[in-house]
Amino acid sequence: MRPSLKPKPFLRSTRVHEVCGPAAFAFAALCAGKQALWIREAWLADIVLPQGMEIYGAPSGILLARPASQIDALAVAEEALKDGAAPFVILEITRPLDLREGRRLQLAAKAGGTTGLCIIPEGMGSNAAETRWRATPVFDPDREDSTLMRWESIKNKSGTLGVWYVRWDPQTHHLHVVPPVGLQPGSAGLPE
Repeated sequence: MRPSLKPKPFLRSTRVHEVCGPAAFAFAALCAGKQALWIREAWLADIVLPQGMEIYGAPSGILLARPASQIDALAVAEEALKDGAAPFVILEITRPLDLREGRRLQLAAKAGGTTGLCIIPEGMGSNAAETRWRATPVFDPDREDSTLMRWESIKNKSGTLGVWYVRWDPQTHHLHVVPPVGLQPGSAGLPE
């Protein structure tokens, strides 16, 4: 039997985390759970459609906010984290946060008992972030509808760094931790 885990246990609650990489949106959607606020600046051309996240949970639980600028987005995120009405807040970042902005988000998450996740461009990040992840898709030749992803912890203030290969199971709504390709049962050196 493969081990499985709920999407959010690896993100410490009452803290704000970061994710980057080509699978960052899937990482965020998996972590959102049943209820989340997704904040994305209005000037960005593409749009998040909750219906596209149906595989990960009910789209009716995703509330979208489209403020005009990153300053407004930070204000919305801070108030949402502080309020605690949405247990999970996702914020798309378009420019680096300074230490003051990152620290304000951390204090708001602690005050509201909520968890935050900033989707950041590769190579950008705040010193105030609790953890930073890089999420990338992995080609799986054995599956037509591959949802295999590589999640790498590249910053962790209170733990170790590591790499996990995960696959989402839409029937059970769990992540399954899988060995990397070449280290799966039947590979050289591993029992069947």
